[in-house]
Amino acid sequence: MSGIEDPGHGHSPAAWTTVVIMLVAVTLGTVFFFFDMPVLVWLSVVLLVIGLVVGFIMTKVGYGVGGAKTISKQH
Repeated sequence: MSGIEDPGHGHSPAAWTTVVIMLVAVTLGTVFFFFDMPVLVWLSVVLLVIGLVVGFIMTKVGYGVGGAKTISKQH
């Protein structure tokens, strides 16, 4: 092995929360686009950005990979 430490691949509460919020936003945006609801499409874009902000804040608070509030699992 090369001795490079595993970065964790995003297995953290911050990563999962961000991905779930963004998946919901993209799904809703696609449905609203299909039904020709432009205002709701733009609101789903806002939700997408909110997902990024939530993930950033959760990482800074300590819920990211290797954060103070996460428990590292040994495989």
